Amino acid sequence: MAKIANVHGEVLFPVFFAFYFTINAIVSDAIWLNLPATGTKCVSEEIQNNVVVLADYVVVSDDHSHSPTISVKVTSPYGNNLHNRENVTYGQFAFTTHEAGNYLACFWVDGHNPGGGDVSVNIDWKTGIAAKDWESVARKEKLEGVELELRKLEGAVEAIHENLLYLKTKEAEMREVSEKTNSRVAWYSLMSLGVCIVVSGVQVWHLKRFFQKKKLI
Repeated sequence: MAKIANVHGEVLFPVFFAFYFTINAIVSDAIWLNLPATGTKCVSEEIQNNVVVLADYVVVSDDHSHSPTISVKVTSPYGNNLHNRENVTYGQFAFTTHEAGNYLACFWVDGHNPGGGDVSVNIDWKTGIAAKDWESVARKEKLEGVELELRKLEGAVEAIHENLLYLKTKEAEMREVSEKTNSRVAWYSLMSLGVCIVVSGVQVWHLKRFFQKKKLI
């Protein structure tokens, strides 16, 4: 925070707001899904451990007298059920991740669709800094104006730092797997070459004995 305060005022605000809106675009996504009459559509996001996830979903229909209903199921990377609803037109789910990996939210029409066509669903998916209740934080800590925006920016920077550490860990794991795979491929290649040499030697020896028995050599 001290480094930001040392920047000249005419540079701070344009950079600050551009960076702030960029961060919000990254961590908060509005998604539209067109669900077919039969079948399931899912959205997923790879999220690290100890991250707050908040999502609202609503069926958008031109017929306001009767909206089609959907079913929703949200699961963790290890298959744990986090949210499960049937025959709904809107809803919300919120949880804090305890597992790192891909979190999956699946939507499908439950059959109560008089029109029989595609059903549009709007999903407002927020994670991390975007899912935080900043109004409560502002009231509790008596923050307003630039102070509140700087607190949001600080939280966004922390979230980016944690995400970079997570990506670094994943990169190290992938590199370790790649090195092990390369090592195993190298050993497999050497073993295959050794087997080929042995088989070739046995074939030459067998042919030599065969020709000697036939007195061809």
